[in-house]
Amino acid sequence: MAKILVAGGSLGGLFVANILLRQGHDVTLLEKATGSLDGRGAGIVTHDALAKALGAAGVTVDDSLGVAVTKRVTLGADGQTLGEMALPQILTSWSRLYQMLKENFPVERYLQGKTVKTVTQDANAVQVGCDDGSQYEAELLIASDGIRSGVRAQLAPEIQPEYAGYIAWRGVCDESVLSQYTLDTLFNYFGFCLPSGEQMLGYPVAGSGNDTRPGKRRYNFVWYRPASESQELIELLTDDDGHYHPTGISPSKVSGKHIANMRKEAQAILAPQYTEILEKTVSPFLQAIYDVRSEQIVFGRVALMGDAAFVGRPHVGMGVTKAGDEAIVIARHIAKLGASPEALKAYGDERLKLGQQVVARAQYLGRYMQAQGSKGARDNAKLKRNADTVMAETAIDISDLLAQGKAVPESTH
Repeated sequence: MAKILVAGGSLGGLFVANILLRQGHDVTLLEKATGSLDGRGAGIVTHDALAKALGAAGVTVDDSLGVAVTKRVTLGADGQTLGEMALPQILTSWSRLYQMLKENFPVERYLQGKTVKTVTQDANAVQVGCDDGSQYEAELLIASDGIRSGVRAQLAPEIQPEYAGYIAWRGVCDESVLSQYTLDTLFNYFGFCLPSGEQMLGYPVAGSGNDTRPGKRRYNFVWYRPASESQELIELLTDDDGHYHPTGISPSKVSGKHIANMRKEAQAILAPQYTEILEKTVSPFLQAIYDVRSEQIVFGRVALMGDAAFVGRPHVGMGVTKAGDEAIVIARHIAKLGASPEALKAYGDERLKLGQQVVARAQYLGRYMQAQGSKGARDNAKLKRNADTVMAETAIDISDLLAQGKAVPESTH
C-alpha cells in the first residue's frame, strides 16, 4: 500500500482517487474549494468508456445515470427540421456524476480549502505545501486540478490556456415551462441549430434532485459564438459593477445587459424553439473556450491528468470520459509497477499522444464550425450538408478514431 496524493476534487480527481483507494492505497484528496462543487447544471455526454470508469471507481451504473435520447435533429432558423440522424445516447449532468463519485469516497479523505502552493520531490517522495500552511508527503502526486492547474503552474509554467476565439452561452431550462411545440419538435432529442459561424446544441438532462421523469427534466444548451479577445471577451467577462473576471465569470455575476442582448440576437438567428429555451432559462451563464496542450504530463513522481493535462473544446464531448480513461490507465500501471516514477512514465507514454489528439480533434471541430458559410447566405443544400456533418462529428464516441490515430480527417492535416 502506497501513500498517494490527488490534487483536485472535481470529476477527474474523484475518478482516480476512488480507483486507487479501491486498489488498497492510502489516498488523500486536496481540493481548493470549500463546500460542494458546482457544475452549473452542465450536461455530459456519456460513452461506454465513461460507464467503465464509473464501474472501476465502484459506482453502480443504472437507469438513474441520465436521460436517454434516440436521435439527433438539426433545426433551421424557421424551426423546421433540416436533417436528423438515429443515434441512441444517455445524457447525464456534471452534478449527477459528482454526487455519485463523491458519495463513494470517504469524507475524511476529501480535504477542502487546500490550494496547492508548492511541489517538491526527492528520490523517495513528493512534498506538497498548501496556502493554509499544511504540508503533505506521499510517494506520488496525481494532479487533476483543472484548466488553471496550480501543480502544472509549478512544473510547466510555459503551458498556458489559449483562447479559441469564441465563447459558449450555457444553461438549463425546466421542461415544465416550455411550449408543446418545443417539447414535440426538440426537447427529446440531441438538437442542433447552425447559424453562420456559430453553433447551438442541446439535449435533455435530469431535473432538480436528478429527476428523470417526463415533465421534471431540463434542457441543457450550449451556444458557441465568436468574441474577439481584445474587446468583446473583456466586456462579456465584466460584471454590472465594472469588475473584470479574466479567469471566468460566475453565473450570478454575468451582466444582465449581455443576457438581454444574447436573447435578442437569438430571436434573429436561432430556431424559435431555441429562442424560447433561452428566454425561459433562469440563469444563463457564459464560458470562454480555451485549448490546453501539454508536451509533457509526467514529472518524476507527479502526473497531470484531466483538464490539468489537456483541455479539448467541448465539441468533442469527451472531457469527463477522457479523465476516467486516464484514471484507469494510471491505476493499471501503478498496480503493475508500484507507486513509482516508472508507473507514471508508463502512463505518460500511453496517454500523451492521445491527449494531444483530443485537442487536435476539438480544434478541427471548432474550425469547421467557424468556417460555415457567409452571413445571411441561405443555401439550403449547404445548410443540410453542414447539419449532417455536425450531427455525425460532434460529441460522438471517438475512442476508435483515437486508437487509430485518426482524430482529425486526413484531408485537413
